[in-house]
Amino acid sequence: MGKSRNPRRSGGGAEAVVEAVDGGLAELMPDRDRARAWTLLIDGAPQSHVDLDDPSYLSFEYQRRLGHVIDLVAPAGKPVHAVHLGGGALTLARYVAATRPRSTQQAVERDAALVQLVRRELPLDPNARIRVRSVDAREGLAKVPDGWADLVIADVFSGARTPAHLTSTEFLDDVRRALKPGGCYAANVADGPPLAHLRGQIATAAARFPELALVADPTVLRGKRFGNAVLVASDTPLPIAELTRRAASDPHPGRVEHGRALLDFTGGATAVTDEAAVASPTPPPSVFR
Repeated sequence: MGKSRNPRRSGGGAEAVVEAVDGGLAELMPDRDRARAWTLLIDGAPQSHVDLDDPSYLSFEYQRRLGHVIDLVAPAGKPVHAVHLGGGALTLARYVAATRPRSTQQAVERDAALVQLVRRELPLDPNARIRVRSVDAREGLAKVPDGWADLVIADVFSGARTPAHLTSTEFLDDVRRALKPGGCYAANVADGPPLAHLRGQIATAAARFPELALVADPTVLRGKRFGNAVLVASDTPLPIAELTRRAASDPHPGRVEHGRALLDFTGGATAVTDEAAVASPTPPPSVFR
């Protein structure tokens, strides 16, 4: 696949990289405000932001919220076993490696051409213990040993939609199998009004995990706009107070829902099975403007 250099330049003079990958047209756009930072877009939809000089910097709102989950899944600095379903530019795997040295990680990104592009243009720290598998997310998850993971993060999009087979109770059964007792599952869920997909995903998680929390922009939770919500689940109590404090202090403050209020939010939605699963809704064009 040919690589082309886009003539657009950042303030530091870096050029965009544009390349066809398996999932569409990938663009690596230089960040004009950070010397060695890049945003990955696929067919115009922003997928990841990486700062090679500071991998602990998380630019995207939803990735900061996933970063809070990473920070709270174990004592500060303690190495963890993490599984990332959906790799993109490996932003969160880099974050774990930077904030929890000696962690062992598996990233599953089915787009092999994208993985090659990211490895070439945004090289990983050679000391980071990150194994990348270029297979489907459920196929990659199935290869994770029973009880291996402290953390499973699902951030998988085909285009701008989460594939249907990653939204079901059967999928979450395999997540639970891979998690250690007390381990944590976190998913990036994208939806807009009337929030039917998000409500269904909460009900699905509630059918498999006793402890849940949802972190999102209040306007998204009110059904006022399309956006991302981070769904967190575990078989043991979650650090709700600290998660709430961190989400509220973000540049774009988030709200944490949990307990009875979160179950009420589902509005009677039922758990999704493989047989009935559908992909997440297509974002409106205005989301990426």
